[in-house]
Amino acid sequence: MAELSASVKAVDPVWDRIRAEAQQAILDEPLLGGLVHSSLLHHATFEKALAYRIALKLSSAEMSGQLLREIADGAFKDDPALGAAARADVVAVFERDPACHRFLQPLLYFKGFQAMQAYRVGHWLYSQGRHDLAYFIQMRVSETFGIDIHPAARIGKGIMIDHAHSIVIGETAVVGDNVSMLHSVTLGGTGKEDDDRHPKIGDGVLIGAGAKVLGNIQIGHCSRIAAGSVVLEDVPPCKTVAGVPARIVGEAGCDQPSVMMNQLFE
Repeated sequence: MAELSASVKAVDPVWDRIRAEAQQAILDEPLLGGLVHSSLLHHATFEKALAYRIALKLSSAEMSGQLLREIADGAFKDDPALGAAARADVVAVFERDPACHRFLQPLLYFKGFQAMQAYRVGHWLYSQGRHDLAYFIQMRVSETFGIDIHPAARIGKGIMIDHAHSIVIGETAVVGDNVSMLHSVTLGGTGKEDDDRHPKIGDGVLIGAGAKVLGNIQIGHCSRIAAGSVVLEDVPPCKTVAGVPARIVGEAGCDQPSVMMNQLFE
């Protein structure tokens, strides 16, 4: 009886699609061949490519790209959930951002995606008790991408941050799965006590540009926060809030606001 091969190729449709798109990108624009090869095609796995991109973006005179790459490689090896979350983020950006036409775009070009994956490495470090190194990652993400996420914040998978300029997420904030937010969103605290002081964002929430959600409040699943709103109180599930301070102005308008990305009041 023939023996079954002990080695079976893992199924990774996200990475397979990125590699196929990368090969086509070189045919379409040969001048990007070096970038695409070094960032994508040179690597055997999605995680290896992601670690390379994170290190490339965050390296500086204070810490080399090689050291940062070893840190990121260690994080992805220790916690496979980091790679799974990153894949979910790629799909989320592709499905929700009309400016994203290929899976490779977030990995190569979108600072919201790149900053989120660097945060995930920083959060892993923080969870390992390596707080100073986690704070260093936070600092470099802020300096490089203009996004400030405390490494202790807990953020789910399937996250899409569109444009991603001036995002602030505080230390005790919690963000659920399949959340979408636009630029200049703040998930901030109130007061200066060292306690649980930041918002808890449910699954499927859509947060419009410039919205400020302040304090240890609950934002219910599948709700919408209108652009420019200041939210200071709990928001029930499946509602739309708007204004300063924000008030309930209607239903969420659909089952999955963060996926539909509809920001108009019905």
